[in-house]
Amino acid sequence: MLRILDDRTGEPVPAAPARRALTRIEAHACGLDPTALRVLLTADLLVRALELGGTPVWTILTAPRHQPELRTAGTRLAIRPFEDSRDLASGLGEAQAVHVVRRDRAETVGEGPVVAVAGVEWAPGPGAASGPDDGPGVLATLLSDPAALRLALLAVPRGEPARLDPATLDEAARSLARWRRAVAGWARRPSRPVPGEVRERLRAAWEDDLDLPAVLGVLRDAASAPGIPDGARFETCVYADRLLALDLARDLGSPA
Repeated sequence: MLRILDDRTGEPVPAAPARRALTRIEAHACGLDPTALRVLLTADLLVRALELGGTPVWTILTAPRHQPELRTAGTRLAIRPFEDSRDLASGLGEAQAVHVVRRDRAETVGEGPVVAVAGVEWAPGPGAASGPDDGPGVLATLLSDPAALRLALLAVPRGEPARLDPATLDEAARSLARWRRAVAGWARRPSRPVPGEVRERLRAAWEDDLDLPAVLGVLRDAASAPGIPDGARFETCVYADRLLALDLARDLGSPA
């Protein structure tokens, strides 16, 4: 069962109080900036993790401004679409609402557990004019390689500030390229099931307050652990990518 840290109480609580009961995930975006993208990404991860556990989820976006721009940015970041209006929730009988919001706005949302997200700081590098959280211009820079941005954000616990710069994104892009090449190579070998221990470690990581850095660590261990067939490494990455959404199998069929 996925448990999340409720910022209201400081205690872990079930993200879905009843298995297979509808849970509403509400992302609260306060502006058009990198931190808003992290809020949307965290909501997306909650949705994916709950669905992997068999819980139906209904997601909405609450944003006073810039909804079209946020939706477009979210789509580029492989974030699933949000519903148009929270009014649609009436009559759906959801068992719980979970709010995802930047940490300094955690007291402004309605009833239900609060998943607080730390800010994103952008350091553009020497000679650049823009500063941290510099709105649409920074978003355009960050989204020039959406998958690398997604990986860079997944690698930082959501409760910690994410400090990004060009070097960080370049390293994330290189890491992602290495993963995709490896997955494409493993796919050429006979398929094997995900090892039970690896599957349990993956689920334990993401069900523990969405510990995505730990999920990535399990994948790195599986990639190098002796005794795991390449076909099982491939299936492990495909399984984990249902949550990560990094398109790890993108290079299947490419020349070796």
